[in-house]
Amino acid sequence: MYAARILSRRAGRLATFLTVASLVVIVDQATKAVVRHLAPLGTAARTLIPGVLDLYHVENSGAAFSIGEGAGLLFALLAFAVFIGASIWIWREALPIHLVVYIAFVAGGGIGNMVDRIAAGSVTDFLATTFIDFPIFNVADIFVTCGVFLTLVGYTVWDTRRQRQAAAETGVEATVGSEGADAGRGD
Repeated sequence: MYAARILSRRAGRLATFLTVASLVVIVDQATKAVVRHLAPLGTAARTLIPGVLDLYHVENSGAAFSIGEGAGLLFALLAFAVFIGASIWIWREALPIHLVVYIAFVAGGGIGNMVDRIAAGSVTDFLATTFIDFPIFNVADIFVTCGVFLTLVGYTVWDTRRQRQAAAETGVEATVGSEGADAGRGD
């Protein structure tokens, strides 16, 4: 009974991860298809938010900020490895659902850009900031960036709470600060 409950929780977390990652890929690919339809390559289609954001169609054969031009296959393999690693982590670790969602943002964004790299040899970017000079990006990039940030913050908060709870259950006060995360654990 206990094993079945654990297996069910793992399957639920993995299903949530796969669902959210798939939705991210769908939204990313749909927005890129619309941009490719509306704006010929190298043209600004329209202003989305005046003075803030324009829609401008470019193709990027590198990674963020055009790093690694022409290394599309390497980046595709990296995205696949991140997806597999995240799947294993979610299966093995009893992560809270919000962390599963954040990790799915990262994996889904990576897979969205991987699809472009495999299908076209480059990634469709189209969001151009007009208030600062910043590289043009896409929806997958937003999900990856926000997902990484949220995962780091969320994991840190969750892990700190988990350590404090474990310390409280054993009667040892956990302190996190200048003494380090292991202080007060009796190790």
